[in-house]
Amino acid sequence: MGDGETEIEVEASSAGNFKLFDQMHLQIFKDKYVITAVNSPDQGFSIDRFHGQIEALTGDDFLGTPAKTCTIYGVAGTIRLVAGIYLLVITSYKEVGAYLGFPIFRVQSMKFLTCSKVLKQLTPQEKKDEAYFRNLLKVVESTPGLYYSYETDITLNFQRRFSLVDGRMRKPIWKQADPRFVWNRYLLEELIECKLDRFIVPLLQGNILTPENFFLRSFHFQTAELLLKDSPATITLMSRRCTRRLGTRMWRRGANLEGDTANFIETEQLLECKGFRSSFLQVRGSIPLLWEQIVDLSYKPRLNIINHEDTPNIVERHFRDLSQRYGEIMVVDLTNKHGDEGELNQAYAAQMENLPNVRYVSFDFHQACGNSNFDNLQLLYDSISEDFEKQGYLLIDAEGNVLKEQKGVIRSNCIDCLDRTNVTQSFLAQKSLSLQLQRIGSISSSECISILGEEYDKFKILWVEHGDEISVEYAGTNALKRDVVRYGKQTFGGLITDGMNALSRYYLNNFQDGVRQDAIDLISGRYSIRQNNLSPFQVNRLASLSYLPVASALLIGGLTLTSFTLNQVGRNAQQFVLSVVCAGLTAGMMTLVKSNGRQFCSRPRLCGLL
Repeated sequence: MGDGETEIEVEASSAGNFKLFDQMHLQIFKDKYVITAVNSPDQGFSIDRFHGQIEALTGDDFLGTPAKTCTIYGVAGTIRLVAGIYLLVITSYKEVGAYLGFPIFRVQSMKFLTCSKVLKQLTPQEKKDEAYFRNLLKVVESTPGLYYSYETDITLNFQRRFSLVDGRMRKPIWKQADPRFVWNRYLLEELIECKLDRFIVPLLQGNILTPENFFLRSFHFQTAELLLKDSPATITLMSRRCTRRLGTRMWRRGANLEGDTANFIETEQLLECKGFRSSFLQVRGSIPLLWEQIVDLSYKPRLNIINHEDTPNIVERHFRDLSQRYGEIMVVDLTNKHGDEGELNQAYAAQMENLPNVRYVSFDFHQACGNSNFDNLQLLYDSISEDFEKQGYLLIDAEGNVLKEQKGVIRSNCIDCLDRTNVTQSFLAQKSLSLQLQRIGSISSSECISILGEEYDKFKILWVEHGDEISVEYAGTNALKRDVVRYGKQTFGGLITDGMNALSRYYLNNFQDGVRQDAIDLISGRYSIRQNNLSPFQVNRLASLSYLPVASALLIGGLTLTSFTLNQVGRNAQQFVLSVVCAGLTAGMMTLVKSNGRQFCSRPRLCGLL
């Protein structure tokens, strides 16, 4: 399950290893931006503010006196809009812990710098397009859960990086990285072409929790210190979000024609104890069929399976890629077996019959664990335990000897791959952690992590925070069922919280995620802006129309007038007729809005669903 590297290279942060510049001066001149390394002022580059041309600085360059100088902490790339080039820089960050001894940082804020002065030369339509695209850049600036390191690549899991060839860490970090997990890969192309290796910061979107930030409830880099009988144990939880089918909950479902799935995430649980290091991997991802769930103001829009002659090949491509990367694959499908979900479940199961080398397990989570019977997850474990334990985990001793390798992964999914999936993955992670601690002698063969009281609570909170961050990135809210992970049951407070999060998801999915999806498609390169392109808003005018404000005003006005006239019924019989008329008109308006729900929702304007 991977490719590798020696223990010394994994541990070291020596002078021989490649390191990025960690602080830069941004000098703003009238005609250009100049970025130089604070500790190496002779190293840097300039970018023309009129045409966006990038040039590396030479010793002969005379810079003069800038109008303004500020400090930045990384260059995340460039993007071309209608008017020209924009440069994305990291303006603040926070150290959140360490991964394999290397400091990890979370992006606190980013900013796009305009590198074009031709806005006045644009046509009226181009100006409208540019205004919309710049608004998308503001959405990008607030992207949650971006992490990076100046000293190491964090996109590779421990098993893969441990097996890589000697000298890998002396290559530029962007060359070390797994491109699937580099959030800004598209933005880095021009910087890579200009060979600005020490300025190029690959960003990972996902989740990293370490001991340093765990009790601060920091996003994404998650770690907990567990105090066991004879030695402490450190658990780091790290998730890596794939960029191949990046998007929001309702606008990126299922797979594309290449077999890439929405919300595909690799999650690594790293244990460090008694000099041993152990890594356990799981993956999650949307059901790899062609399907959609278009928002239409319904609380739960209908699922639609897209019949396509290439569906068997799409499924085969997806699992062939997983097998090449991770080894043996076992699928745990947590969807319901009735209703729309049931139809999708059956279609998935039918396709999996064509893949005899992949074990498919259907476990109706809601049926088995309804009424807070979450101990019934043990039924799932009992059915897969033999294969689960054969897949194993990576275990390395203090001398760097590989004692055990993980030979495969479990791929879990529900509909969103968020709530049910996180509960199930945390349960399986607990089982694996107990096996690891038993193997290194921290607990006896008859014990498990769940008997350790407060230490087990730390582990569960770790997974609660992890689920929240994954959910925020895909659905815009914290995860549902978070109290199940923490307490093993649904609580009254958890029900209230789930209800509030569900309402928030409804609002975001229907009225905001179309714009957020456009921002993601733009920044990932799925939609690119080229000169002389026809405006996307001229191509699809209907998509840019929004009747929601008018409809909302009419509905609110109708309800208000109906309520007022009802209050007056006792004083004047004519008011009763007026009330009936107002109520009828309001009901008619509500029916009209509901029947044309898709027209009132926020829809992506730049790209199609596939």
